[in-house]
Amino acid sequence: MKFDDYYIAPQIKKNLALLGFKKPTDIQFKSIPSILKGEDVLAIAQTGTGKTAAFAIPIINNIQASKIKNRRDGVKCLVMVPTRELAIQVAEVFTEIARFTDVTTFCIYGGVEQQSQIEKLEHGVDILVATPGRMFDLISQGYLRLHRINTLILDEADHMLDLGFIEDITDIKSKLLQRHQTLFFSATINKDIKRLAYSLVSNAIRIQVSPKDPVSENVSHSVVFVEMDDKRFFLERFLKDNPDSKVLVFVRTKVRAERVLKAMKRVGLSSSTLHGDKEQHERATLLGDFKTGKTKVLIATDISARGIDVPNVDFVINYDLPDKSENYVHRVGRTGRGTQKGQAISFCSKDEKIILDNIEGFLGNNIEIMAVSNLEYEQTKDLSSDSTDDWQSLLDMDECFEKKKKKK
Repeated sequence: MKFDDYYIAPQIKKNLALLGFKKPTDIQFKSIPSILKGEDVLAIAQTGTGKTAAFAIPIINNIQASKIKNRRDGVKCLVMVPTRELAIQVAEVFTEIARFTDVTTFCIYGGVEQQSQIEKLEHGVDILVATPGRMFDLISQGYLRLHRINTLILDEADHMLDLGFIEDITDIKSKLLQRHQTLFFSATINKDIKRLAYSLVSNAIRIQVSPKDPVSENVSHSVVFVEMDDKRFFLERFLKDNPDSKVLVFVRTKVRAERVLKAMKRVGLSSSTLHGDKEQHERATLLGDFKTGKTKVLIATDISARGIDVPNVDFVINYDLPDKSENYVHRVGRTGRGTQKGQAISFCSKDEKIILDNIEGFLGNNIEIMAVSNLEYEQTKDLSSDSTDDWQSLLDMDECFEKKKKKK
């Protein structure tokens, strides 16, 4: 089936064609008809399989079909997301697909001044993508009204639950019209997500379950066993062996990100960091540079994992394994998106072996081991350009970073 065969507005079909969308992905094929009919949906699919378009296409069509031109009667669809980066990403997808329609989209999030957001809301928007904090601020101030919302979308519902937004979601539901559509979209599912979904809907839910392996088949992933203090040598070698590749490196903490940045700088390798201590305008600039290829290596924490929708990421490096197994799926899902191929490589130390076991248990499969001989291991260390073996100096850098953060 092709998008031309769907009963959707011709303007949307035109936009999809310009965007290169010809045939729906599996999650789009299964979800779009139900959403068009106004049914509640719980959709679970791997990262990078087109979940955002799966709900954006039918929602835009439904609003376009019922829209009365020049009627500024408030937001009709609310999309709740856990992070600023994801809000921007989702809003961009809505805007692209709705380009030749009368449907307007806007996103709000914290970390920036709110006056421009208030002015936009007063002017009128159809679809609002929002993070909970700023959204509730504007509701309490009377600038955001929910009386005309007929569709609520929870994107990355599992992460919303992890961040403790369950009461916020329940509160929002209580403010909506008695009859409205609710959509849950996520890359992973557990019993808590199912419980949340069933507690907030009254209509039957269509559950779309992803394949047994939650990692997309477009991503090849492997693990190499490396001692914690030697990881910087292996990252250095990898980046020097792949100088033209776009590489996303995941670490566990903000301090760790800055440490790796400094380690790469010492050996002449340029990179940038993305984490929660960055101001919003700086984060947007960093992501923009990574998207365009101006920055080839981006070192990020898990807080940013779900909001990084960057095309043509060649490699994901798990410099540190994630504490939560679900985050492994979201990390490696930053590569191999759509029809593209990608590779993910994890550095695993002895102390992280139990984390690796948990990840493999979550995946239901063993991750392929990338064998490194003792000779190769020692050569990787010996050939490093890093002459700094004094880890006390690196710890001093960490302390300096923490002091600067506290001053802010």
